Amino acid sequence: MIQGKTGLESLVKGGLVEGAVDAASQTQVNGLELTVARVEAFYGPGRIGFDNADRALPLYKELEWGRDGWLYLREGCYKIVFNEIVAIPKDMCAVARPRSSLLRMGATVETAVWDAGYRGRSEALLIVHNPAGFYVKKDARVIQLVFMRLENAVSQGYAGRYMNENIN
Repeated sequence: MIQGKTGLESLVKGGLVEGAVDAASQTQVNGLELTVARVEAFYGPGRIGFDNADRALPLYKELEWGRDGWLYLREGCYKIVFNEIVAIPKDMCAVARPRSSLLRMGATVETAVWDAGYRGRSEALLIVHNPAGFYVKKDARVIQLVFMRLENAVSQGYAGRYMNENIN
């Protein structure tokens, strides 16, 4: 594990994260909070098989923020894209957990493991379980990314389809 907020702050300053809304506020004792840049609704099915050649992503439609920066989401699943670009060193990996406030509101965020060597503006699944819906504001802090040191650096880091995703 990374040793405390000071260790994480030095990693952030060293390029672990680019484009933070407010890096000092987002850096917590045990991880870094990521913020919502955009929310997209799912349209149509996805497809996955054993081989990546069988993979097909569904269509998405970006939802519009209100003039006040808020977005009301009905019960259901949404794709979110983060503001921050994360560059995981080859001697680390990361996992993300939803902020506890989301859980208290009947919403959660699901992510996959963030592999050593991955770089990109990642995406996650926002699930609204609350039958009354959920409001999210642009740039809201929704997950905490927890970084873990690997015993040994990997020789070849992540090199899959999502490398450098959402970076223009």
